[in-house]
Amino acid sequence: MEDNFGFDAELDGLMANREDLAIIRAARAGKAEAQLALGRRYLFGGNGLPQSYATALHWLERAARQDMADAWLLIGEHISYEVVAQQSKPLDFAVWYERAFDAGLIQAGLVFARLVLLNGAQAAAMQMHGKAIKALEAAAHAGMADAQWLLAQHGAGGAVASQADPEADPEVSAPAGASWAQRAADAGVEQAQQVLADEAWQRGDWEGFLQRALPLARSLLVQHREELPQLNAPSAVLAQQLGADNINVLSRLATVLLRGKRVDIDEVQEILELASYADDKAAQLSLGLLYARMDEDGERTFPGLGSANYKKAIRWLTLAGERGQAAAWYALSRIYLKPEFSQRNLADAQHYLERAAEMGHAKAQLECGVSAWRNRRDDPANDVRAVYWLQKASAQGNANAGDLLAKIADRSAPAPWALQAREQLTRELMNAYPFLAARIELAILFGLTRPEALLIDLHQADCGHCLVVDIRAYYTRSKRRLILIETGEERQALNRIGRLFEDVDCSLSGPEGNYRQRLYRLKTALPAMAEAADEVADPVPE
Repeated sequence: MEDNFGFDAELDGLMANREDLAIIRAARAGKAEAQLALGRRYLFGGNGLPQSYATALHWLERAARQDMADAWLLIGEHISYEVVAQQSKPLDFAVWYERAFDAGLIQAGLVFARLVLLNGAQAAAMQMHGKAIKALEAAAHAGMADAQWLLAQHGAGGAVASQADPEADPEVSAPAGASWAQRAADAGVEQAQQVLADEAWQRGDWEGFLQRALPLARSLLVQHREELPQLNAPSAVLAQQLGADNINVLSRLATVLLRGKRVDIDEVQEILELASYADDKAAQLSLGLLYARMDEDGERTFPGLGSANYKKAIRWLTLAGERGQAAAWYALSRIYLKPEFSQRNLADAQHYLERAAEMGHAKAQLECGVSAWRNRRDDPANDVRAVYWLQKASAQGNANAGDLLAKIADRSAPAPWALQAREQLTRELMNAYPFLAARIELAILFGLTRPEALLIDLHQADCGHCLVVDIRAYYTRSKRRLILIETGEERQALNRIGRLFEDVDCSLSGPEGNYRQRLYRLKTALPAMAEAADEVADPVPE
């Protein structure tokens, strides 16, 4: 019967001799010996036939179906898992690898185990699970690193095998000494090295991390060292070749190595360059800092290990900053302040400092706040900017920011007079005097004095993060002060009161009248307030 494997066109173009053509015809006719012979010829090539493992598997599998033992032995010995995995139903071929393993081919046992374990959701694979673990253990004990790692993934120490097969011998299943994962890592299995390095990192075991990460990094450097000089920018191709796990290991490794007492700057630099060209933003930041010979706080590091290269530092720090690393912008601000830097520029330093602050860098926020406060006489709004940045830094736990913030801004606390006034406010009074009731509420929220509460213009005072209380133009005895807006409740109350005054002229020419009129309205509505101690009025003459 004519088969449908699709080799007609291929065979028409082959320069096969008569013997080959005879074997091909016989194999197509279903003769087992011819199928075995043809499979063997495709397996090794020659005599006018090309080497093709996929075609060899096709004919050897047909011969194996007819109980040709040599066929499944050849499959088990020479056809790799990668070839079988490309078939539409790879698990169907597991039986031939199982037979080859039973015949003593350990390598076939590894392929058999991979076919079963990596297709474990199928019912047929579940039935072969115990046998697959036994085959995997045999391959692992024979020193096959891939088998050791696969066994570690499916139950280190043979745990999975013991559960799947109660008759499994625990002494045979459990490896002596190191775990299967450790053995696989020692044998150079990359994924095992990555996993063990990550576990050590999570535990804070830096020695264990170095033991696994350093050999892996050096191997990667050997593979890619020649590519780096040819790159002018981060490469997506390199990132794909390395893989996210390797890039992560490289970046972490550089961090650990830089903490050590003895630092091989050249090796660390190579490791960081490899990760940086693979577009790892953490590595780019570290590489920029290394070239600048400074830490994230801007302090000089690695004295005696060569001078800084600010040109390269700026390049990598800029890339890291653009990738969202606030510390990179802060480091750039420190570089542009350095006297020894030929392109020292205070404007650029401030620009990068503000970029770092905007991205959440606490120390940059503190410095922006301090700078704005020191220059408050140059711009009346600088104190508001100072409070904004100091609030941001303080929220991140910066104690210096919190201390300075306490000196330059007040925290909200209810004003006693306003609490007393609220007790007298009835619903009728609130409806009759909505603006007055709102101003009393402001005094309760933010501790405003009576003149401040009656004269504050909420349109100008509300700066989002703080309340600017400045009524000096109407009440000469007052002082400008800032009051922090710290809670969501305060913000919501301000928004509600702000909507009340939204279309209202809050100046002395507005509907509320001048200060004397507002004070008179307060005394009239709340007679008990008339004799309060701080009732002294000293407005600017109108």
